Amino acid sequence: MARGLRVVAPMMLAFGIALPAAAALDIGAPAPKFSAPAALDGKPFTYSLGDALQKGPVVLYFFPAAFSTGCSMEAHAFAEAIEDFKAAGATVIGVSTDDPETLGKFSSQSCQGKFPVASDETRAISKSFDALMQTRPDYANRISYVISPNGAIAFYYQSLNPAKHVEKMLAAVKELSPADGKK
Repeated sequence: MARGLRVVAPMMLAFGIALPAAAALDIGAPAPKFSAPAALDGKPFTYSLGDALQKGPVVLYFFPAAFSTGCSMEAHAFAEAIEDFKAAGATVIGVSTDDPETLGKFSSQSCQGKFPVASDETRAISKSFDALMQTRPDYANRISYVISPNGAIAFYYQSLNPAKHVEKMLAAVKELSPADGKK
């Protein structure tokens, strides 16, 4: 069985399919605050979750590897829906364990310059959000969170399939009550 996972896991990653993580943060739990090197349309900057939450809810999504098939599809889907997230008052940030240079290119190409992606090379952010793959701990798992402006986890969705993350996150953002946004 272990030998099979060593063979199957790299193939799953190549196609953007993540293996399940052990857990996710509980609804209502405080989201760990972080700052990280990020890029928006290829331009580097330092992303701060605390600063973003002052503007409204944040959709934080983790993905295994920039430019893999599934991750590129997911980034493209978030880019296509970014105006819907903005209309709901939310911002979007993607996080992976890729290096900042790779994510700079990914932010321009797959994200179409419409939202930032942050580098978690140390895996500290991914660990704090229970977002590392169990069998491939060098990679973030495919898990998405909605964080309300008060800093609490409002919703999460974890799936190997990148196709439903945007739909689930947008629905969750739209369902946030006004009380969820109070600090």
